Formats: sequence, structure tokens, C-alpha cells
Amino acid sequence: DLVLVLKSVGSPEAAGEALYAAMFDAAPSLQHLFTTPRAVMTMRIMSGLNQIISSLSDPKALKIHTETLGFQHMDMDVSVPRVVIFRDAITELMKVELGPAFTVLAKEGLLTVLNYVGGSYIYVRVQYAERLRILASSWAQANNKFVDEDGLVTSEGNVSGSECNESLAAAYARELVTPPGSPRGTPRGSQSGPGEPSPRKKARRSRGGFFGHGRKSANGAHGEPAKEFRNRCVPKDFKDMFVFNVAVMGYSHQAWMQEILGAWDAIVTHVSNSNRFQEECDVLSLRLAKHKGAICLSDYKTVMFASLRSLVKEWGSVHEVSWTWLWENVERKLKLMAGRPAKHQAALSAFLSSLDEDAMAVVRREIFINFFAIAPQGQEHFKQSSTRLHFIADKVVSVTLEIYRDPQRVVEDLSALGLRHVGFGIPAEMFAPFVTACVRVMRALTSDDMAEEAFRWSLNLISRVLMRVINEGSTIVMKAINANSGVKLARAVACAPRGKRALWMLNVQVGTQSIS
Repeated sequence: DLVLVLKSVGSPEAAGEALYAAMFDAAPSLQHLFTTPRAVMTMRIMSGLNQIISSLSDPKALKIHTETLGFQHMDMDVSVPRVVIFRDAITELMKVELGPAFTVLAKEGLLTVLNYVGGSYIYVRVQYAERLRILASSWAQANNKFVDEDGLVTSEGNVSGSECNESLAAAYARELVTPPGSPRGTPRGSQSGPGEPSPRKKARRSRGGFFGHGRKSANGAHGEPAKEFRNRCVPKDFKDMFVFNVAVMGYSHQAWMQEILGAWDAIVTHVSNSNRFQEECDVLSLRLAKHKGAICLSDYKTVMFASLRSLVKEWGSVHEVSWTWLWENVERKLKLMAGRPAKHQAALSAFLSSLDEDAMAVVRREIFINFFAIAPQGQEHFKQSSTRLHFIADKVVSVTLEIYRDPQRVVEDLSALGLRHVGFGIPAEMFAPFVTACVRVMRALTSDDMAEEAFRWSLNLISRVLMRVINEGSTIVMKAINANSGVKLARAVACAPRGKRALWMLNVQVGTQSIS
């Protein structure tokens, strides 16, 4: 059926547009759920349907695809009536487009598939709630966090072991690893005569063992300096324990692990938010693409589980299942993007370098013509001169390539830009039609599918980062300031605790970026 629809409408983009329009128009009350740019969502719909239909002959692959799609819809209230609405809309579109070719048997088969997919969405959302709870509680425990009276997650204040992880790992390595040809148990560089204890053993005996147990020190205390060293240097949170395990387990040369470690807290914390989860995985895939050589993701899983088992009390089978489920979802997304950022960057760079000044003039003009046609209310927010609008268009085009080259810096710059948009009072709803307008303009200028995909993918990621920053930074205080209302500002500040009112008024922070 999908092949016949493609033939009838002409292209995958047109088929996706038809499916999007059918679902969008079938449920006016659910249109607020369509926050992704239309040009991006149409390709997602086609990709999802193609994966499901292609895997009908492989139940295991079908289960993985439907679980992945259900995971992406976990933050949405998927219910039976809503599934019926979308199912009937797709079925009706097939009937209109295919006519007599859409037989009764084909209709029954399509209804069965859509019922299965919709049911899996509901199942994933209901059954995996317990896994999300286990992930949240065990992650808080692994990082020495608890919920205070205000409902905020704070640290327990334990001494971090990050400053001495390398020295402690080196100490373990010296104690446990012996050079070839050395007597068993004799550390490197401490060879002694037959029957004579090594200098290290003598020092250890004087301390009462490796950690100084049971022997008096010069001041009469029983191993107090060594005990203090042990208490301070044993890792007490996930990051420190991970760094320690990387050194001990022999993975220090794999620098790419630090990229995943840096993003892991955000991934685990926002696992129930499909948009944020996808954003973090996309940015992580760009950063991993900058590392040369082979990347074995299972090595990170090994170190991660070793660290969690050391930190989480009462670790059991439910924790193994929950964390394995999370890692499989992350690994699946990273493997899906493996190798693609480099190809995207090369194709997009070649395409943009081929645009001469006349083509760029068309881009600058057509982007805003298409945007104002799609979202007329956007004219209220673009009141600058034509020169300024052309500058914005140039920056939009250039940043789509820069994010492939230096994702970390570009994401930081986008966070700062998003906070400036908070001060400008730009609604997040404007980004979806703007992305759609840009993609339409670029699609008309190239026949290279890879270049178009690279531009669409990067611009979609950029818009998601900006929308998240705007939503997180649009506090009730900032909304009152943008409304230029003293009454609303007083009401907003009145909600804050007395000791934090000045902070609410003077500081708005998202990640590492802030405005005041």
C-alpha cells in the first residue's frame, strides 16, 4: 500500500505531507501536539511507517521498532480514542488515494498493523513507568542527591573524590600489576634481595597494611592519616566512580567515553521527555563523530554498570533490567547516527559552497516570504530592516554547517541566543514554521538528497535547542517583564520565597547560560 501511495503522489515528501495533513486535520483538538516542524515531521512519518511495514516479516525487528517509537511518545497522553482518530485518518487517506486498489484485505491488514502500533504506544507508556521510577531513584542515589523540603534535588555534601582518582588508581595499579620477570607480588621498581622485604612492604607494615589499619602511628593514633586518605579518595558519586573505573579497567585511552559521561546526567534525568532525550542523543552523536578510530559502545556500558553497582544500595535484577533498557535505547540512537554526521557535513559543505551570490540572494528573500506565508503572525516579530533580515538568513544557513564542525561550541552559543529570544519575547511556536520555510527554499535549490537531509536534520536540531531554552527560560517573571506589566511582575515575585525573590527577579539561567 505504501508503495502504491508513493506512486500516486509522486515522492516520499509528498506522501508524508498527505499523511501529516490527514492526521492534522482529523483531530483539531490535538493540533497542539504537533510541535515539530512540518518539513521534519513529514519525513519522520514516512520513515516510521516504512520501518514498520518493512519489518512485518520479522517479529523481533517489528517489536524493536514499535518499542522505539513508543519510547519517543512516552511524554504524550496516548489513549485508545486518540489512536482510533489517527488510525481512521490514515485508512481514509489510503482509500482516497488508492481507490479500488485498496481492497478489503489490504484495509484489514492496515488496521491490524495500526492497532498493534497504537497499542504498543499505550503499553510502553503504562508498563515502563516503573522503570522510569527506578532509573530516577537509583540515579539520585548514585549521585548522593536527595529531595529537600522545597522539592529540589540537592547534594548531600559528601567530599568528592575527583581530585584523587588518578592517584588512587595509580596506587592500585602499582600494587596489583607486576612487570614481566618480577617475583609474584613484588611491585615495579622495588626489587629486594632473597627473603628481604621490599621497602614498600616495610612501609606498609609500619602503617598496618595498604590502608594503614591496626598499627599505631607516631602520634599514637591508629592509622588516622591513611583512614582520612581512604575516606576522601574513595569515589562517592557516579562521575568520580566512572573515572576511577576507567583507569582501573584499562579504558583510559578511550577519550570518547568522556563525551558520553558529560551528557549522561542530562540523558538519564530527561529520559521521560522524548524531545530532550532525542536532542541529547543527537548532540552526543555529533560529538562522538569528532573522535577518530573505532568506538565500542559496549565498553561504556561495562564501566557504567560497574560504577552503578558500586554506588546503588540494594542493586537487583530490576535495576539491571531498567538500566539495560535505557542503555539499549541510547545505543540504538547512537548507532543509527554512526557515520552519518561526516557524510552530512561533506554533502552540506559542498552544497553551500556551490551557492553563488545570486543564489544566496534568492535564499535570503524566499526564506522570509515563505515564513510569512506559513505564519503571518511572525511579521510582528521581524520588524527589522531588510539588511538585518538578510543577516539573520545568512547566519541560519551558516550555523547548520557549523554545528557539524564544532557541536559543543555551537550548542553553547545557541543556549545564549535562546535566552536573548526570551528577552525579546519570541514565542517558541514560531520556530516550526520557520524551519519548514527554510527547508522548502533549500529543497528547490538542490537535487542532492543527502545535502537536503543534512540541512533539514541540523536545522531541526538547532530549532529544538532554541525552543527548549526558550521554554525553560520563560519564567513567570520574564513573562511579566515581556508583557511590561507591573501588576503581573508583582504577582510573579510574590510566588517566590522571601529569601529568593531578588534571585527570581535578577537571574534567569538555562544550563551554563544566564541573563539578568
